[in-house]
Amino acid sequence: MNAPFRALTAAFVIAVASLGGALYLGHEAGLQDSAPAALLDAGPGLATLDLRALLSNPRSADQRMLDIAFRQVEKAFYRPVNAQLLLNGEQHELLAYLKKHKISDPAIPSALATGDEAHDVRLLNRNLQLAQSQYGRQTSNAELTQAAISGMLNALGDPYTAYLSAREISSLEESLKGGDFGGIGVYIVQDPQTKQVLVEPIEGTPAFLAGIKTGDQILAVDGHHVGGLKLDDVERLIRGRSGTVVQLVVRAHGAPAARTIAVTRSQIVVPSVKAEMEDGFEYVRLSDFGSNSYDEVRRAMLDGKAHNAKGYILDLRNNGGGLLEAAVQISSLFISQGTIVSTIDREGNTEVKTATHESIGAAPLVVLVNKYTASASEITAGAVQDYHVGALIGMKTFGKGVVQSIYNLSDGGALKITTARYVTPLGRDIQHKGIVPDVVVNQSPAIIGTIRDLGTAKDLQLAAAKSYLRRIAHR
Repeated sequence: MNAPFRALTAAFVIAVASLGGALYLGHEAGLQDSAPAALLDAGPGLATLDLRALLSNPRSADQRMLDIAFRQVEKAFYRPVNAQLLLNGEQHELLAYLKKHKISDPAIPSALATGDEAHDVRLLNRNLQLAQSQYGRQTSNAELTQAAISGMLNALGDPYTAYLSAREISSLEESLKGGDFGGIGVYIVQDPQTKQVLVEPIEGTPAFLAGIKTGDQILAVDGHHVGGLKLDDVERLIRGRSGTVVQLVVRAHGAPAARTIAVTRSQIVVPSVKAEMEDGFEYVRLSDFGSNSYDEVRRAMLDGKAHNAKGYILDLRNNGGGLLEAAVQISSLFISQGTIVSTIDREGNTEVKTATHESIGAAPLVVLVNKYTASASEITAGAVQDYHVGALIGMKTFGKGVVQSIYNLSDGGALKITTARYVTPLGRDIQHKGIVPDVVVNQSPAIIGTIRDLGTAKDLQLAAAKSYLRRIAHR
């Protein structure tokens, strides 16, 4: 089982959306509704609408959700928020959504923020209600609400702050919980150059037992050609109710002909760790920081100790992050006491996360990193480096030094908001800077190369880790 598939899928999808992230799990704030008030001039193009009549109706669930999003962003975002940006963002995204749905010359008025929260919220609600009243029959009220919220969040210019649909938040939660779903047991990834969809089966799963091989290209799923589809769409085609059969057309790397494989779906639980003893060293590859990751890493490291490992390698390459608490727990396996990470909100308030006093004495230690090592992975890498409890080997990390919190919404979606930045135990802020390893070993992190080379004789970084540990052992 090669965890790069899972890690790279996460890193690729989340590089567009969130790059994994060090996440807190939050909840929808209990914010009070604002009292109604007079509207500003609606602007050109809306003279035929009776605005007073529109706002004389009780506020809808959509408006309340928009209120909550606005106030939660103003309250929790890690930098001061310009309300005008949020108003402009809503207007821009509503117009873009309407134009995308073939509505010619849609009219959504501009609005001037005053900094008074109740006033600015009413302006947001005005535009959403106007859009729904004028165009809702041609589009969707729910999607207009999602566009309004997404526009506000996108206007902040923070790639990690976003509205997540019910499907997206479910997928994120599933990933962080280690996966538990009806499927066939494969990691999928898309080559950025060729756009081929490649797979790797998880050992022991239906896909593995049916004969699917690492590096196989998926051409079609149940008669649907996957060329041009997004990974999420391919994943939805593959998944299904346990006990049902899915037909895959696949082609092995370099093979001229395709083959069709029938796979019976079953309930899949995806581990986040691959562990094995290599040349006397316990090698542990962690693909993400989920709710089960600490137990999996601890178990693997203790197994290495039980088999008298000469050293330990924690592979965080291509690991896009996950839960902050998991990063603290895993770091504590190697650090006996002291600060693991400090988070700082926009008011300058600092929260210190300390070691959990569960160090297992796994030494000597090497942590492998590359440019897709991000967020929660960088928390662990930074702590290991600051305390000198292990050596970092590989390439400079991604440089994501901010933390997101999740706030559930009444439509089943959620707000993912950057609520703090973090610094390493020595106070290093790695945002946009990354962490330079102690030993730099250049190796292409390109997806195809990663699939074929990680964990093999061609893996120069792994070879360097073993060489380093051998030198330590002979001192």
